[in-house]
Amino acid sequence: MNAIPDGLKAHLDGRVTTLCHCWRVTRADGSQLGFTDHDRPLAFAGTAFEPQAGFAQSEAEQALGLAADRVDIEGALVSEHLVEAEIEAGAYDGARVETFLVNWRATDERMLLREAMIGTVALKDGRFVAELESPMRHLDRPNGRYLRRHCDAELGDARCGVDLGKAAFKGAGEVAALRPDGRLVATGLDGFAEGWFAQGVMTWTSGVLAGRQSRVRIHARGLSGEELGFEDEAAGVAIGDTFEIVAGCDKRFATCREKFANAENFRGFPHLPGNDAAYGYASDGQDFDGGPLVQ
Repeated sequence: MNAIPDGLKAHLDGRVTTLCHCWRVTRADGSQLGFTDHDRPLAFAGTAFEPQAGFAQSEAEQALGLAADRVDIEGALVSEHLVEAEIEAGAYDGARVETFLVNWRATDERMLLREAMIGTVALKDGRFVAELESPMRHLDRPNGRYLRRHCDAELGDARCGVDLGKAAFKGAGEVAALRPDGRLVATGLDGFAEGWFAQGVMTWTSGVLAGRQSRVRIHARGLSGEELGFEDEAAGVAIGDTFEIVAGCDKRFATCREKFANAENFRGFPHLPGNDAAYGYASDGQDFDGGPLVQ
């Protein structure tokens, strides 16, 4: 429980209070937005908090121990800073939200009630509902490495070591058409093999999604050109938007060796026996020379 500052405590002990809630939202890109359920703008700690009619939060409970508390905040999309396309594109996913209790007559009399992270954001009928999760949520996530045949490094990171700056592993293009199934047709990728960018990462360099990244699920060569599909829908993409893209990796040992010539840095266990080996049995024609099972 946070300690109540003396100034705010004296105000709470009075017969009349002038209190409101303020929320400061810090996105992953570092930009900050401020909102309040008061009916006039407030400012403190370098942040301007704009009034929002109907902006409210659900009942909040804080549990002792390591339980991951949750609370919802809800409001109408009436702020010019809340862009529906950005919300749908995931710009607020994982953003940090600080909730303050503030004396709106004297904003230096305030206290931080809680810090949370935005888990999910739902949009409906021009309103949004953001689920705030306490930092304890990270304790529910598995940590450490898994022993598995596939690599657990991210392509291009320090553990992987592949230089994605090489011309063979990166490309750039422009959206030429949008398909009804969610895929887009791109120009500028004709010099790469089909599937080269599947599981790769695209960084948008113009349009509504400029600066955002999308994970590519499919890279196919269709009749109209290079087709790209995404793991999550890239809402807001328009014809003419430009992007940069890097090659993808399916985490298999053969791909690491043949596509990236990086077998010595493979971070999986390709020779690990699995259920197929446990339930297997010897039969005529098999090779029992003790060699590796995975080439």
